[in-house]
Amino acid sequence: MDLKKYKDFDFILFVIVLFLFSIGLILISSATGVNEGGSYKRLIIQSASYIMGVFFIVFFMFFDYNDFKNYEKQLYILGIGLLLLVYIPGLGKAQFGARSWIDLKIIDFQPIELVKLTFILGYAKYLEERKDMLYDLKEIFLAVLYPLPIIILVMLQPDLGGAIVFSFIIFGMLYISGLNLKVVLYAILGALVFSPIIYNYILRPHQRTRIDAFLNPGDPSFEGNFQVIQSMIAIGSGKIFGKGLFNGTQNQYGFLPVTDSDFIFAVLGEEFGLIGMSVVLILYFVFFKRLYALATSAKDFYGTLIIVGITSMFLYQFVQNVGMTMGVMPVTGVTLPFVSYGGSSMLTSMMALALVFNVSVKRRKINF
Repeated sequence: MDLKKYKDFDFILFVIVLFLFSIGLILISSATGVNEGGSYKRLIIQSASYIMGVFFIVFFMFFDYNDFKNYEKQLYILGIGLLLLVYIPGLGKAQFGARSWIDLKIIDFQPIELVKLTFILGYAKYLEERKDMLYDLKEIFLAVLYPLPIIILVMLQPDLGGAIVFSFIIFGMLYISGLNLKVVLYAILGALVFSPIIYNYILRPHQRTRIDAFLNPGDPSFEGNFQVIQSMIAIGSGKIFGKGLFNGTQNQYGFLPVTDSDFIFAVLGEEFGLIGMSVVLILYFVFFKRLYALATSAKDFYGTLIIVGITSMFLYQFVQNVGMTMGVMPVTGVTLPFVSYGGSSMLTSMMALALVFNVSVKRRKINF
């Protein structure tokens, strides 16, 4: 194999993700108590998902991302179909207050994770054809109408966190396509005006509770605040160097909730301190910097849109997950990319990365 053909493959980005994955495995092992005889199941699922993702990266190299342009409608229909699978009796599964999973017996899979990618690929084609046309109200309305059925289906599960992820993906892709920022300002003002209606008549009770808890951060009587308070205690107690692997009291004694996914950053802070958190934050900084560079150097606008959509997805998940562990963001079930436990999340993240690498290597024609 001629390695010169892959000189545009971003090996630095790949190594960064490998480091994040490795750090995640260490934190998951502590969160699941493998040192005290805990199950290795989640470590195995996480590792298998990552390895499958690496195979996807290699597999995607034999194709051109532009081939997806020919299947915009099919990708759109596939996304809606995947979201409807959760309502099939015996297949769909409800947990954590949402019907967002399908039971594959070996693991529970969240269709929304795969739908993020099918949506990005289809929406990128739609917006590529309308570049610099998003100053017209009709075009803006149609561009917002396009993802609306998917957003509605996600909200009906109900998965507020997933809907917000889609919103950030949509905004990022619309912005790079030339969306008039005045329209964004009006949309924000409109959302503020209608926020009482949204709060009282659209959000579910448990979603309203999360907002109430966020607005009253010091009151542990609000559901969700206890776990945030415990998270901040864990991070603060880690100080500069941390308590050491498997020595985090908040983590090991069960005070922290969902330590292997939602609050894994708190485990990092408690056991590896400010130094450990700084290392991870630097890795993410370089990660997003590399994604930005690849987006601006893509050979066509379709490739740029794909990377921008994926970057928007990862950026929101990163900010939301880290923010909620520190009490500056409401609590939602959003994982920390490549670090938190989640087979479907890890596999989808690696597939997204495969698309990014495909765009990067196709900056020059490769003949296989």
